[in-house]
Amino acid sequence: MYRMLVVAPLTALVLTACVVEPAHYGTRLVVAPALPLVVELGVEPYYYQSGYHYHYYNGNWRYARSRSGPWVDLPRSHYPKEIRRRGGADDWDRGQGLGRRERN
Repeated sequence: MYRMLVVAPLTALVLTACVVEPAHYGTRLVVAPALPLVVELGVEPYYYQSGYHYHYYNGNWRYARSRSGPWVDLPRSHYPKEIRRRGGADDWDRGQGLGRRERN
């Protein structure tokens, strides 16, 4: 009985020392909504939807609440299936891979 009275508090003390909780910085991780199946870009490689700004560059999408950032990588599961450009083709298109279907 005496052994139980000593072991139980020590066990509780050791177990509480092993519990680690992530730090809270007042922000939470929020992932922007998925882009539609087809995204049509204008002169610049930006797209706006549901309070988020999306930026397409070098085959990758990033998003932010403000166009000035901070930018976060968009999960590939949220990428559109196709990217189109309003207007005619130009050198910017070729560098960005626009007009081709993106693969996930």
